[in-house]
Amino acid sequence: LSAIDIACWDLRGKAAGQSVCALLGGLRDRVPTYASGALMRPHPIDYLAKAGPRLKGMGFRQMKMQCGSERTIGESIERVRVMREGIGADVDLMCDINQLWSVHHAIDVGRRLEDEGLHLYWLEDPTTHDDYPGLGRIADALTTPIAAGEYVYGISPFRHLLEHRSIDIVMIDLLRVGGITHWMKIAGMAEAFNLPVVSHLVPEIHVHLIAAIPNGLTV
Repeated sequence: LSAIDIACWDLRGKAAGQSVCALLGGLRDRVPTYASGALMRPHPIDYLAKAGPRLKGMGFRQMKMQCGSERTIGESIERVRVMREGIGADVDLMCDINQLWSVHHAIDVGRRLEDEGLHLYWLEDPTTHDDYPGLGRIADALTTPIAAGEYVYGISPFRHLLEHRSIDIVMIDLLRVGGITHWMKIAGMAEAFNLPVVSHLVPEIHVHLIAAIPNGLTV
């Protein structure tokens, strides 16, 4: 469904001589982007200490790292601390857990990160993606925004995430939700709940979508 829907939007744009962003309303012609994929979980701390400043030097003012496989909470904290010290306070730092933590563990780590002033722009998928009450408990316990949604297929699960107030930032995967048509419907639901939307993968298409909606945050 996603492939067919995206192809139809592409054909419509070609026929009209317009970009997909313009077809969707064309709210703006520039959007923020963040570096994703350079700070992966297997990389050791000494690599992160060099990679963060390198990305900053390339012009990125937002970047995302991964945690979740550390043996202790202290190791997780240290991993984030090294990144924050390397990039400074003026760069937005996100952290992706990929569902690897329990609810209690996520709250514990999140609070310690906040107590140490290591400020995360968002904490992503801290626990199982369909544990709506559990995600809600984490979101309630932390001031750090919780982002999730990349593992979700279709529209209905997003309604549950939003109604449970499970997340603060809605991450939509274009290929999993059913294409551009469904993506826009979910973005509209998020706007109704006063929540921002971020994309997951496929940036060459997502840049059109984030630029077309009033609650688009970053690509």
